Amino acid sequence: MGTLNGKKVLVTGGSRGIGAGIAQRLAKEGARVAITYTSRPEAAETIIKGLPGEGHVSLEMNISEESSIEEGINTVLETFNGLDGLVNNAGITSDQLLLRMKTEDFDKVIQTNLRGTFLCTKAVMKPMMKARNGSIVNLSSVIAQMGNPGQANYAASKGGLEAMTRSMALEMASRNIRMNCIAPGFIATEMTESLEIKQQEAIKERIPLGRMGTPEDIAALTAFLLSDGGSYITGQVIQVNGGLYM
Repeated sequence: MGTLNGKKVLVTGGSRGIGAGIAQRLAKEGARVAITYTSRPEAAETIIKGLPGEGHVSLEMNISEESSIEEGINTVLETFNGLDGLVNNAGITSDQLLLRMKTEDFDKVIQTNLRGTFLCTKAVMKPMMKARNGSIVNLSSVIAQMGNPGQANYAASKGGLEAMTRSMALEMASRNIRMNCIAPGFIATEMTESLEIKQQEAIKERIPLGRMGTPEDIAALTAFLLSDGGSYITGQVIQVNGGLYM
């Protein structure tokens, strides 16, 4: 039996990379999973068809648009008749050194990564409060702690996400709703695989464990935090970075 048997979970940005890895692990643990995408519906459908179990769904949802979030999450709530878990994974980058960064690029990253997570979380609160049960996992980043040149907007969005998570955890604990962050380090995905071999090796040299993480490394912790095994953990930021930042 899986640790998530019977639980219903929404994963934003679940059509590739870390989000896809999380969806696969949750389904393997017995959860019924919904994933969202903003483009490449065929990729999302491929992920859904490959998940073990039944009743999984994919839907288009843009987390930078409030109306899209409301429509998407309402659809999932109606289809699943409630939600036990939410994984706020979807996010973007728009990297540039501070002096060259356009205001719209700063605003776009904050609106998607921080405001979008706020709106998704708010949209599932009422049914979770009514059920007096729920677990929400927000995907942060090691960049929120250590910073990175050219990513002031991204670091700000993830740092804000961690602070927001702690405040929300305090608000909702009395209703048995838990909120935590996972802060991945460098994870081997399509984005890192596109780097030159020399760049990949330079990254690995900075990591004490000597390798990049995998989506499964993040997915395993996500599944635990969503499960009853994580029932006494809330308001935390858990690092999964191979020792890159301690």
